[in-house]
Amino acid sequence: MPEVRQLRGDCVESVHPFSAFAFDDDGRAIVSVGDDRETAFRSASKPHQLAVSLSLLGAEADDLSPRHIAVGCASHSAEPEHLALVLEILARFGRSPSELRCGAHPPVHTPSAEAILRAGESFTDLHNNCSGKHAFMLAACGRAGFDSDYRPFDHPLQQRIAAQMTAWMDFAPRVVVDGCGVPSFVQPVSRAARAWQRLARAMAEGERSDDPWTRRLHRAGWAMARHPEITSGTGRLDLVIARNAREPMAVKIGAMGLFCIALPERRAGVAVKVHSGSGEALAVAVEWALAAIDPALFARPAPWEHALVRNVVGAEVGRWLVVS
Repeated sequence: MPEVRQLRGDCVESVHPFSAFAFDDDGRAIVSVGDDRETAFRSASKPHQLAVSLSLLGAEADDLSPRHIAVGCASHSAEPEHLALVLEILARFGRSPSELRCGAHPPVHTPSAEAILRAGESFTDLHNNCSGKHAFMLAACGRAGFDSDYRPFDHPLQQRIAAQMTAWMDFAPRVVVDGCGVPSFVQPVSRAARAWQRLARAMAEGERSDDPWTRRLHRAGWAMARHPEITSGTGRLDLVIARNAREPMAVKIGAMGLFCIALPERRAGVAVKVHSGSGEALAVAVEWALAAIDPALFARPAPWEHALVRNVVGAEVGRWLVVS
């Protein structure tokens, strides 16, 4: 199994085994390394979850902008533009931020969190990185006449999501509870890659497809690809990957070391899982996986900070690398 190693000087300070899988439109494995063990999908399933919410909203969601769709797929940093978009979605469907059920936590974006504290205000569910997804779930429940507590697995919205995820992965996942309180799916890493291959195919086939699910995934995927600053946030890994890509790609970080990519020009889906859950190791593993598909896919920034180890005064004291 390949592994990411952190070196401090000549000392191997930590070791992080990882798996990576990528499939093309014929189901052929472009990349297949490491153990195909189970992982929780977590936030990397957000475009698929959003597609189901859009199916219930129907034509009422047609006039939403790509930025609104992108925040529905986001693990956003709660920067002002993220919050404004979530509030606009809630207002569009007659819902209130107080109805969100994702839980409050500080914004991922530290300056935004500090600004809230300086203003003497409290963190709310709106600041949760998943509030865009939850805004769409809440809106969908309102339009479908479902109970507004959309979190239980036996809720009709979650049952629809589970059915579609099973179809997109060609695999019936187990279910656990995500950090934001809604169901998350458990499947082999390769099956996550196959779900993202379906997203890549939908992005390639276009919104004029006869299949409504293809049109919804197409919309979600291209919103992510064109607005990574909305699906992510300032300085974060998925934003760096998307902005330095040499061809269109939708990218999404999950949690605990999962990262998924849709490559529409290749109709390929990718999943990378660092089994230790290290977000620092993940950056190096993702770059390695992209290079394994095509060395021209990603233009490494100079300096590539995610591959460096610095001390508290900013001096370079080590590096991250892949040993395969």
